[in-house]
Amino acid sequence: MTARRPSLAVVGATGVIGGVMLQILSQHADVWGEVKLIASPRSAGRKLVVRGEESEVLELTEDVFDDVDVALFLVPDAVSAQWAPIAAAKGTVVVDDSAAFRLDPDVPLVVPEINPHAARIRPRGIVASPNCTTLSLIVAVGALHAEFGVRELVVSSYQAVSGAGRDGVAALREQLSMVAGTELGTQPGDVRRALGDVEGSPFAAPVALNVVPWAGTEAGDGWSSEELAIREECRKVLDLPSLRVAATCVYVPVIATHSMSVHARFENEIAVDRAHEILATAPGVVLYDSPAAGDFPTPSDVVGTDPTWVGRVRRSLDDPRGLELFVCGDNLRKGAALNVAQIAESVAAEFPRV
Repeated sequence: MTARRPSLAVVGATGVIGGVMLQILSQHADVWGEVKLIASPRSAGRKLVVRGEESEVLELTEDVFDDVDVALFLVPDAVSAQWAPIAAAKGTVVVDDSAAFRLDPDVPLVVPEINPHAARIRPRGIVASPNCTTLSLIVAVGALHAEFGVRELVVSSYQAVSGAGRDGVAALREQLSMVAGTELGTQPGDVRRALGDVEGSPFAAPVALNVVPWAGTEAGDGWSSEELAIREECRKVLDLPSLRVAATCVYVPVIATHSMSVHARFENEIAVDRAHEILATAPGVVLYDSPAAGDFPTPSDVVGTDPTWVGRVRRSLDDPRGLELFVCGDNLRKGAALNVAQIAESVAAEFPRV
């Protein structure tokens, strides 16, 4: 007996995350039958390569989901909110990368290294993947939680501009070209005055020669939507509805790969040697932690890789139950396309053998 190879649709195939997904589909074990590439009307007709073969991009319509077993949605929230239920109504299992369904109680929020079982129960026919920032830390935190029982997280993010899409990358590159070779950055406000309002920038302040302590939209009481997403998504994935989480999200002048400084407090006392053992053997984690030798993760070293990299692991000086660590994860791979692909592969394994 052999497994039936389910059909797949990639919605948003021409986007940044879609491009990474096509690479992953070509690199991973091929569990799929027909693969349809789908995008907006303006991108329909383009030719893209997946699994070594050229394929024409189809327009997003209701009919395109006929005979599709699994659909990956790599599109903005509004597009997913409109089209994912349409696909699910046709019997297609939707794996969605947007924020549209992450906190819906009838939609599982899945990180395969932590809660793979959750993907099997999907009342709406939809499985959600967490935010890229959450995914940069949750694999490591989840592994430690299984041993020590996490009770509180205090997180500061150092987020790559690709988290804001192509406009974010374009804004940083343009700003860097404008400040290169200058003496800017030595006087109050000189970078902002020199750059002015850079057209198309999604950032509230210059990101070149700077950091911007705001990601997302206003969510009330001074919090951003990105910060509250980390809180709620960690709670849901870990099944800890009362977990205490405080996050501050900051954009930094890095193209791809989010980094996070994490203070985690646990139910039980922490032994750093045991934490090292757990992280060194946890699926999806690379422990890289010898700071005296200069061994710790940085985004420029981690970019383009799949795991969450962890370093600077140390026990809190004033709390035997506290652990400090630094994590890096490529926000376009594990933070987006890879996690969606992993979920989809677990769904593909459910299809009957023939």
